[in-house]
Amino acid sequence: MPGRRRRNNRRNHRPLSKSSLLGNTVGMIDASLVHISPLRGRSSEGAALRDVVASARSGQGRAVLLCGEIGTGKSLLLRHAAEAAHDALLLTTAGVTSESGLAYGALHRLLAPVADLADRLPPQHSTILRRLLDGALGPGEAGLPLVAAVLELLTRAGGASGVLCTVDDAHRLDRPSAQTLAAVARRLAGRRIAVVLAACPQGDTAGFLAGIPTLSLTALSPEACRQILADRLPGALPEATIGALLDTAMGNPLALVELAAATDPADPDPSVRLPADSLLRRACRDRLSGLSAETRRLLLFAAADPQLRAAELAAAARSDGLDVGALTPAETAGLVRAGESGFTFPQPLVRTIVYEEAPLAQRRAAHRLLARSLTGEANRLRRAVHLAASTYGPDPRLAAELESAARRGGCAAASVALKRAAELSADPASAAKRLVTAAGYAWRSGHPGDARTLLGQAASTRVDGVVQAQSRLLIGEMELRSGAAADALRSLLAAADAFGPANRDLALAALMRAGEAVSFAGGHYRYASIERRARALGVPQPSALQELMLAHLTGAAALFRGDHEVGVQRLRRAAELAEAVPDAATLTWGSSACLLIADDARALRLAERAVTGADVAGDRSVLPRALELKAIAECNLGRFAAAEQTSRTGLSAARASGQDNCAGNHLGLLGVLAALRGDRAGSLRWVGAVPAGGERDQVDRPAALSQWALGMLDLHAMRPAEAVARFAAIAQPWSGRGHLVVYIMAAPYLVEAAVRAGDRSTAQRVLRLYDSWAAGLRDPGRRALAARCHGLVAARGSADALEHFRTALRRHAEAESGFERARTQLLLGQELRRARQPRQAREHLRMALEVFQQLDAASWVEQTAAELRAAGGPATAPRRAPAEPERMPAGEPLTAQQAQIARLVVQGATNREVAAQLFLSTRTVDHHMRNIFAKLGIRSRMELARLFTADAVAGRSAH
Repeated sequence: MPGRRRRNNRRNHRPLSKSSLLGNTVGMIDASLVHISPLRGRSSEGAALRDVVASARSGQGRAVLLCGEIGTGKSLLLRHAAEAAHDALLLTTAGVTSESGLAYGALHRLLAPVADLADRLPPQHSTILRRLLDGALGPGEAGLPLVAAVLELLTRAGGASGVLCTVDDAHRLDRPSAQTLAAVARRLAGRRIAVVLAACPQGDTAGFLAGIPTLSLTALSPEACRQILADRLPGALPEATIGALLDTAMGNPLALVELAAATDPADPDPSVRLPADSLLRRACRDRLSGLSAETRRLLLFAAADPQLRAAELAAAARSDGLDVGALTPAETAGLVRAGESGFTFPQPLVRTIVYEEAPLAQRRAAHRLLARSLTGEANRLRRAVHLAASTYGPDPRLAAELESAARRGGCAAASVALKRAAELSADPASAAKRLVTAAGYAWRSGHPGDARTLLGQAASTRVDGVVQAQSRLLIGEMELRSGAAADALRSLLAAADAFGPANRDLALAALMRAGEAVSFAGGHYRYASIERRARALGVPQPSALQELMLAHLTGAAALFRGDHEVGVQRLRRAAELAEAVPDAATLTWGSSACLLIADDARALRLAERAVTGADVAGDRSVLPRALELKAIAECNLGRFAAAEQTSRTGLSAARASGQDNCAGNHLGLLGVLAALRGDRAGSLRWVGAVPAGGERDQVDRPAALSQWALGMLDLHAMRPAEAVARFAAIAQPWSGRGHLVVYIMAAPYLVEAAVRAGDRSTAQRVLRLYDSWAAGLRDPGRRALAARCHGLVAARGSADALEHFRTALRRHAEAESGFERARTQLLLGQELRRARQPRQAREHLRMALEVFQQLDAASWVEQTAAELRAAGGPATAPRRAPAEPERMPAGEPLTAQQAQIARLVVQGATNREVAAQLFLSTRTVDHHMRNIFAKLGIRSRMELARLFTADAVAGRSAH
């Protein structure tokens, strides 16, 4: 029967058996080609489709248009919508080029499975539908009566479960079907009907589908692309191969599938190119075949020069005897978009395919013509590149011109130019030198795969020592950002030794990177050997840059060996020198020096300048590191929201440029930011994404940040002993092993955890270390934290403890971090309440509560509100809805103090842990627990846990 659900009718209308990704010429292709894994990179679109289906099921019909270029995953999303529809009736159709002249052909295929229901409709509907289904309805005959009849038929066919209509390749629909289906899609309100269409943005698609909500499918993120590659090629691929695959695919999922299928994981240097019979190539050829020779030639000009402007194309066209208007059919076909600023290929891969599909002779001729058309000094590099592309065999003169012109171009253009210059070089040594320089530009432009390939080509040629050292320096820098820190250190130290006193600038730059490597890996004790190498270079009259690097290296080494006075002095000098430099990489050195001496405001200023400089220069290699330093400075200043946004941006930048280590740093920092606010779920999510790394006896920065985050979560959850273990695992400061920088950042929380755990010896030992560092700083914020730690270590309820907390608050007043000031006010409020000074306690607790609410630090809000209630003051704080208790207990309400203790006990805390958390004696907690049991009529902790969740208990407190 025609109304059967999809589970009984798959043969009649199977969901999505063809793919709009490939165009009509490739025929019926199963969508599983792009069904690699569940919605890689398309989770938000999938959620939107599920919402459309859910709305239709509830009687609020909706439609949506998936608009994306060839291969962007439209068919996968159509399949996802079909799966989300569950037992709804599924009807499908698709546009087919060969039927574009067949009026109502696509609509006929959509409605054919439910044709026998047409006769059961009212006559005004059944008559017009019968003519449609019998092929007797001509174009232009129906209009709104047909729309109304289709709506009624779909409503009747869907019944209580509703109906989902999917339309693939909507841009290829015959016009009458397109107009009718679009009109139906606009009139679904109040019906159990969902319509999902998929189309490429070409032709007049936008016209007949206007008014339908649209989801635009753009290129996938680099991370999603990596996941797709991991799905298709589960073995470990060389980073160079991954980078090349990502660069070639340009975010197109079908391209990734086809490239992966053509890639041999065992091949160390695979040919990364879409196969000749690639579905994407065939689809593009199909679209090109309908264009005239003149149009294809103009399209080739646009593909041959990404910077080509409209006026330049017009000039080239005139030189070739062409009318620039011949490009219009390519625009209509959606292959290219023309604007005054240049030409955009909506599907970036199309540019590559258009160029590669043209015969070699035509490509060379196009380059010669473009070279003649580009005049003036501003076009020097572009002109040289076009001349090189049209040249056969070695040409030393043109190679030299390319090398000279490359200095004035962007990083990506310079890399391409120098690679071609190497190919034109007659001398192998010159070719190798140009390849290494090209690799440097490729790395800076965010293409580490290309950089490694170019370095591999250079390594096959005998080169002089300086070029070899430059290659090692670049390899070391790339390993530092995306590989093993030990490998990076070996390469960087070898480069520094090879440069020696003859090339002090480069030698010191290599040592600076080596210092970053040991700092990342948590091997700060190795700074001493790096310092010795720097001093051995013998720099009698250093330039400003050399002095900056020497000051940074010697200052960091002094700091890590415990000579804080010298370390702070030298690092402060490095920061002062960095203020005068414009180079982004050098600015990051200045910013990192500031962070080591807690000059957060200057660190932020230098990092912001580094970010701006990297953006202007197009230097993708330094951007993730600059953003990391900026985020750390913002975190230290208590600007958590800004730090989170900065680190999210840094994470994206790191992943886009293949810098896995930098990505790990940002993930760890995001975990810390969430943990500081008490966001347990968010923190665990970020920390869980941190990749495993580090050497056996070391803790790298991502791992150290993760331990800090987890330690904070333990502290929140009142597991102080576990928190101490987490924090202590970050470093062993007395041996120099572990991550000393992160350890110092987390030290105030380690002191607090140790006090709460009753481990006063650890608290005092860590405080001595923190004191020795903070004492030499100008930063009042760090001195405030030191005073707070002294308050924690002092005897509870003593005048000494209160004075230390008040000293901390006075110093906080000179600093910026509102979060740390609020934390100190919370601790002081707790101390004052226990010293029987509730009025003063309430004053500090109210101020702390306000700050935590502004920071959206829910966990701290809850804790401070509970303290405020216990001090006799009203507090309003956002609460999660409590779970339904098994039964409501009789008896009088709990006091604020009793509710707080009960909540902690329900969460699993022992009486001793509750006492440590609330700064009470264990005897006092025992007394309160007896009263709680008596009031609630229970006899055990198990009964208490069954009665309420923690929030339910808190909700019973007296106000």
